[in-house]
Amino acid sequence: MSIKGTRLHLLPRRRGRRRTGIGLLAAVSALAAVALAGAPADQGASAQAPVTTIAAEPVAAAAPAAVPTAPAGFTTTWSDDFSGAANTGLDTGTWRYDVGEGWTFGTGEVETMTNSTANVYQDGSGHLVLKALHTGSDPVAGWTSGRVETQADGFGALPGGVVRIQSSIQQPNVNTSNGLGYWPAFWMLGSPLRVGTVWPGSGEVDIMEDINGRSSTFGTLHCGTAPGGACNENTGVGSGERACSGCQTGYHTYAVEIDRSTSPEQIRWYLDGTLNYTLSSNQIDATAWANAVDHSFYIIYDLAIGGAFPAAYGGGPTAATVSGGSLNIDYVAVYNKAPAGTTGTNIAQGKPTTASSAESASFPGSNATDGNISTRWSSTFSDPQWLQVDLGATYTLTHASVIWEAAAASAYQIQTSTNGTTWTTIYSNNNSPQLLQDTALSGSGRYVRIYATARNSAYGASLYEFRLYGSTSGSGGGTGTLLSQGRTATASSSENTSFTAPMAVDGNTGTRWSSAFSDPQWLQVDLGATHTISSVGLNWEGAYGTAYQIQTSANGTTWTTIYTTTAGSGGNQTLTVTGSGRYVRVNGTTRATQYGYSLWEFQVYGT
Repeated sequence: MSIKGTRLHLLPRRRGRRRTGIGLLAAVSALAAVALAGAPADQGASAQAPVTTIAAEPVAAAAPAAVPTAPAGFTTTWSDDFSGAANTGLDTGTWRYDVGEGWTFGTGEVETMTNSTANVYQDGSGHLVLKALHTGSDPVAGWTSGRVETQADGFGALPGGVVRIQSSIQQPNVNTSNGLGYWPAFWMLGSPLRVGTVWPGSGEVDIMEDINGRSSTFGTLHCGTAPGGACNENTGVGSGERACSGCQTGYHTYAVEIDRSTSPEQIRWYLDGTLNYTLSSNQIDATAWANAVDHSFYIIYDLAIGGAFPAAYGGGPTAATVSGGSLNIDYVAVYNKAPAGTTGTNIAQGKPTTASSAESASFPGSNATDGNISTRWSSTFSDPQWLQVDLGATYTLTHASVIWEAAAASAYQIQTSTNGTTWTTIYSNNNSPQLLQDTALSGSGRYVRIYATARNSAYGASLYEFRLYGSTSGSGGGTGTLLSQGRTATASSSENTSFTAPMAVDGNTGTRWSSAFSDPQWLQVDLGATHTISSVGLNWEGAYGTAYQIQTSANGTTWTTIYTTTAGSGGNQTLTVTGSGRYVRVNGTTRATQYGYSLWEFQVYGT
């Protein structure tokens, strides 16, 4: 029976104000009926046998594990492996400390959460440690501990997609004799909570909870209204208690997947890669599920002491409860599986991006197209606002993914333009209640913008990622996705610092690369991953090559020629090619003039 959902009900906005902590805990008398010697079941799960306890004993610090590569079909969205120096705190650009007395969280906890490195620290060996400490003789007073949460709150599954949130954790090395009152947890809260949506309607997913050193784990969804409601609050709906052998003395992997690609939608809990429990959307009221699940989340770790959940399983802390137990975290990772139809390259990533305004220099428009889910654009606090990306060439658009921060636009349009001045609306959303949105598009343009006309909060329009998909014929007439623009480019030489290699892949036909005045010379672009190449565009300046090859490579060292000519005529050329590689270069062997090889644009297309 998990009642941890009442721990947080109204988290103030991200700008550092302390929470107000409104407790909504049901009457303690309601818990007396479940304070049994055995292990009561959570909603929807059969009762489990009492969990075997493990005696507390010192253990050597485990060597840190690398953040695992993404599972098949997924990509890594974000991760942290806590590689800071010994006894240092967390990067507050990535994490925030939740400080204050435990009673303010609404669950009856007795600890005070601090930002002291006595309670929260990196150990220098690749782990984050949350440690509970006790002073004095009163077992229910004098406790300090730690609770942290991610600054970013954009972790979730797009419609039709899947998200997996995973962490390697060692639970506190205590047992049912000396660990009464210990309550470690790895969990998530719905982002709408940060702009005032009331718990539990905003959603909470508890990935791992253990209480009283029972060497077990609970997985729970909180939703709807409290008390009662669609998720039987303040208990929630979930797995009930599941045995977790060795979880006090070693690191184990806990994960949850929110799957919006299947019908009904599902939440799946995993322990060490093995499915532990599945909850389907048709088991919950549809509106309550959508409000609680179909949006983004932020991640939380905490080590509470005392409270109603431990009380329901025997109580604590007591005079026998040890000080110094710690929750040890090796890594945390977020993996995503994209919706069907969003294959190919995000053509907005890394492209020049501007905005109508920015809340501050920390939140520029370029943050929404940098491919980093933990950075964002945030506007000033007024309507309307816009974010605009220059794709560098005219694209036929097929798809867009929009990942809002908790402060989102409730009404917006996606618009295109050939000149950045006259706009055509190709998509409208006048009621966007969720933060993760994905839509097909039909339109074309070089410039694409989100034009937000209404906000869902008192704050600005705030966007983690604006992703676009499509294809273009480009300035060279190539077909497929333009893969080279904005990528790392190098060359055998440059005439001078005004004509460097990156200028040939910047999407600007007013800048160029020009080589030294000798043969041979080459220009090379790193596509970042292996691609199938279908065409190449060469926009030559007056100094062009009459003999050259287009070559590909997997490693930037060994090259395969996929096109060759000894009769190049310069100008704007489109070359249909067949090949694959991560690196693509034009290798010039004969110049048409006494000058170097000079390209306004070198464009590589493919999939």
